[in-house]
Amino acid sequence: MSLPNKRQLFILALCRLSEPLSNTCLLPYIYYLIKSIIPSDDPSASQKISRYSGILVAAFPLAQFITSILWGRLSDSHGRKPIIIIGLVASVISNLAFGFSRSIGALMFWRVLAGLGNGNVAVMRTMTAEIVKKRKYQTRAFLLLPLVFNSGMVAGLALGGCLADPVVNLPWLFGPDGLFNIERHPEGVAWALKYPYALPAITNALALAFSLILAVFGLKESLQSKESNRDFGVVLGRSVVRFIERIVLRRRSAGYAAIQLDEFPEAATDEIAEGKFSKPLPSISQPPPPPFRSIWTREVLVTMISFGLLPLHNSAFMHIFPVYLCTPSADNNNATFLSFNGGLGLTSPSVGLWLSFFGVCGILLQLFIYPRMQAKIGTLGCFRVALFTFPLAYLFAPYLSLLGSHGFSRWPCIAVILCAQVMARTIAIPSTVILLTNAAPAKNVLGTVHGAGNMFSSLARAVGPVFGGVVFAWGMEKGVVGLVWWLYLTIIALIALAWSYTMSAPDGPNGYRRL
Repeated sequence: MSLPNKRQLFILALCRLSEPLSNTCLLPYIYYLIKSIIPSDDPSASQKISRYSGILVAAFPLAQFITSILWGRLSDSHGRKPIIIIGLVASVISNLAFGFSRSIGALMFWRVLAGLGNGNVAVMRTMTAEIVKKRKYQTRAFLLLPLVFNSGMVAGLALGGCLADPVVNLPWLFGPDGLFNIERHPEGVAWALKYPYALPAITNALALAFSLILAVFGLKESLQSKESNRDFGVVLGRSVVRFIERIVLRRRSAGYAAIQLDEFPEAATDEIAEGKFSKPLPSISQPPPPPFRSIWTREVLVTMISFGLLPLHNSAFMHIFPVYLCTPSADNNNATFLSFNGGLGLTSPSVGLWLSFFGVCGILLQLFIYPRMQAKIGTLGCFRVALFTFPLAYLFAPYLSLLGSHGFSRWPCIAVILCAQVMARTIAIPSTVILLTNAAPAKNVLGTVHGAGNMFSSLARAVGPVFGGVVFAWGMEKGVVGLVWWLYLTIIALIALAWSYTMSAPDGPNGYRRL
């Protein structure tokens, strides 16, 4: 509550929901989405589901990879707000169209467009650093976007799991006797039968359209060289708010009015708080950024590689684990320590609710545990603790197959695996953002540095699901479902852990304190 510029941070946080909603909503039902498109008599359907789902998941971050550094450079010269608005417009259109697509090609196209629009994640991170300038608030401010990302993942997973195929999962609304079956179609709501996976996409599009409206009419430019420019969207937004207060709420202004300190530059708020008033501050010209080549110091490059290694296995897990949970169980009566097969045969609502529940646990961890950990062992120390946890979760995950599709014992075991992985990524993600921010050689190249970091991260999030899906399908063919867990996820996690010991933690360009 003590953070400055809370209104701006709130709007920016809602804009940050674009990526997790667009990217994770399909994970609980992707197995069934691909299965509904592939002919039922195809003998290699299970292998195609693994491969196609991996490609579909990878299309989004691959498109982010293409545009991340471009958006960062454009935001450094043309401003942060236009780039964010363009991304939200693309997200709304692509989410809406994705739900009504019924071919692999169409699904792929709209996933690529969504990824192109969400290549501006680094711009939002940079904007956070520019909105909150005081050092004492910066650690909490940098936790905000990862916190919102986790909240968006929770919402996306829950929406995807519960709203997919609503005729089956929500029969009281969309079934034969459902409230929305106005035409009384004998099988349920006609459009939901034809497009069973449109409802989650429609919900995403509406949520992001709301964020788009707030961004246009409420979000202020934070690039120093353009802060003083007149923003007609913000002016119109203020006029609408005043109209609502006067006409709709019947409020009249009289006498003294409260001054919103976050409307002023921080240097001016200090004077106001002390009872001093000066002339309007002149606009400050932004110093020229350093040469492009000089940005890439050893600290930046080392941190950026670590920034990319994390999603290389984390994104693969986020794709593989839901598919693995939905895969039908196999007969493992003759299983050995390494040779066994099959999944758990869960439904999409079960998968979505389980993943979202542990996402909520991650949010609580990020709110109450991570700041205390960082105060004790530092950002880099927190990062290494997380990297130690990932391999343990991956090593034991495939043994869930031996529990079969029945019995209570599988639920606490799933909980342990998910808890370890969610705890690790909840700690690791904000740590990498802070470390990369601190590694930047100058404040006015934060957009470029974060754009490049997001480019590496997006490439890793594209390669991870594709390669993971291929290895997962290969392991299923060979009767060893653990191949992808042991030969890919665990090895990459161990490499990331080893690489973290090449990193250091000096003070960043904005004076962020290395704890």
